[in-house]
Amino acid sequence: MIHIESIEDVQRAMRACAHVLPRGGGSKPALSVPPPDVEELDLSNLKGVVEYNPGEYTFTARAGTRIDEVQALLAGHGQYLPFDPPLAEHGATLGGTLAAGLSGPGRYRYGGVRDFILGVRLVDGTGQLVRGGGKVVKNAAGFDIPKLMVGSLGRFGVLVELTFKVFPQADAFTTVRQPCAKLESAVAALERVYLARLDVDSLDLMPGEGGSATVWVRLAGMPGVLHARAERVRALLGGGDVLDGTDDFLAWREAREFTWVPPGWTLVKVPLTPGRIAGLEAILDPLQAQRRYSGGGNVAWVALPDTVPAQRLDGILLPAGLAGLILFGPAGKVRIGARENEVFERRVKAVFDPAGRLPDLA
Repeated sequence: MIHIESIEDVQRAMRACAHVLPRGGGSKPALSVPPPDVEELDLSNLKGVVEYNPGEYTFTARAGTRIDEVQALLAGHGQYLPFDPPLAEHGATLGGTLAAGLSGPGRYRYGGVRDFILGVRLVDGTGQLVRGGGKVVKNAAGFDIPKLMVGSLGRFGVLVELTFKVFPQADAFTTVRQPCAKLESAVAALERVYLARLDVDSLDLMPGEGGSATVWVRLAGMPGVLHARAERVRALLGGGDVLDGTDDFLAWREAREFTWVPPGWTLVKVPLTPGRIAGLEAILDPLQAQRRYSGGGNVAWVALPDTVPAQRLDGILLPAGLAGLILFGPAGKVRIGARENEVFERRVKAVFDPAGRLPDLA
């Protein structure tokens, strides 16, 4: 392991090592354990906020900066990251979050991490420092390198500095929770909220026992009007409990930090659409997996018991035309199921890492 303290350290390591794998906080174990004969670059000390302009709603920080430290800084100015980055309490970093392309339940209203990244600096496979994007919201110069880094898993370069835009934090939150006896009823309720003209912050569905499921709807805004808005949601759902304060916070902490995933289980992210929830449920049921559908049903988080190898899920997703990314689980192949854009990815890889120093964890 090479401990990185500066951008120059990254450049030296890239030029000296045949193969390297960057690692931030280690919050996603399947993505941070290097294959054999690959040198691990520990970026946890490449940290700190370089620039923060509350009036411009932007900040720039080193890639190893922890999400929870950024959140604390932003909260002091009444601001936050609306894409709700997951695993902050587990030590997730800005660079790791961008490289894994992860967003939390708050992505439903405002968009995911790709919608908030403005600029990056990275060290490519030749040891060169590359800049993409900028430090202001209105920036359209050059090729959109920051978007290329979203979900890149470190294949194209080692992220060393990132610039994000932020939003004002809402005054209050409230949640409507509606249990449904059947999955079909829960999916129909989710779709009613999805199609309604409501300002919903987060919209999740979590299957339960015996074919049941629960719909979770989070609202944000001024305390004086939240309960009236919650009643509109309850009318759409056909009822439901209203959670405020600590109850609301804990409900979405469970989603954001994956506390619902049993220790030792494999966790896989599967992008999909709300209309495919029922079909995915049918093929996952024999695996005894636990699931949570987030972002209005546009992403499935699938937890597999340690008795079920991820390769079995690979064989299920592939014929269904679905892709998966393993976050928790053994090191090795982390991208499973259907693959898209492989030709484009190879062309980008050839530009940024012609010698193949950065391994592909596929």
